[in-house]
Amino acid sequence: MEDKLKVNLNEYLPLRDVVFNSLREAILKGELVAGERLMEKQLAERMGVSRTPIREAIRKLELEGLVVMVPRKGAEVARITHKDVKDVLEVRAALEELAVKIACEKMSEESLINLKETSEEFANACKVKNIDDVIKKDVEFHDIIFSSTKNDKLIQIINNLREQIYRYRVEYIRKLADYDMLVKEHALIVQSIEDRDVEEARKITLQHIVNQEIAVIEIFDKRNK
Repeated sequence: MEDKLKVNLNEYLPLRDVVFNSLREAILKGELVAGERLMEKQLAERMGVSRTPIREAIRKLELEGLVVMVPRKGAEVARITHKDVKDVLEVRAALEELAVKIACEKMSEESLINLKETSEEFANACKVKNIDDVIKKDVEFHDIIFSSTKNDKLIQIINNLREQIYRYRVEYIRKLADYDMLVKEHALIVQSIEDRDVEEARKITLQHIVNQEIAVIEIFDKRNK
């Protein structure tokens, strides 16, 4: 665990929520790595808080599946297995495929312009290898597509998977040496939606997620050797 782990104070939130959000962000961004033990005393000292909000945050993170309790060891950051990746990204692929199908039918001109602008911002971030912006714009790109469906149930389901999807997205993007394929896939998705070409949009979107699944599994295979 790095010393840079800090509490991002927010005057509008109780301390326990601030601690929880800070720890969750650290896990999702890989600052707290899979398998790392979460020692209440050490975390409290590093974050400058008492052990009570740390304990409460760990319990909430366990409920979200980001932390597991290991007998005789205590809390640790949940490890990611092949099955975890496959299960989550299979569901994401189905949801993204459905979303882009509906987007082809329902996306407004305003949303399409927004999607194009976000795709360009994503490409610019990739060009200068600004990883934080690449991740941020990738999230925004896909969120625009989901939002354009106007399907509240679909949006709710993808939001329930948001943390797990984000964790894999961060791993994938941080380890990529070349972003050209991602930029190309986003551009093709935009074009297919603009053309209202449902089959092409579904095909590209599915391949986009499959490529991520393959890459994330390769990352964890190398890490576990």
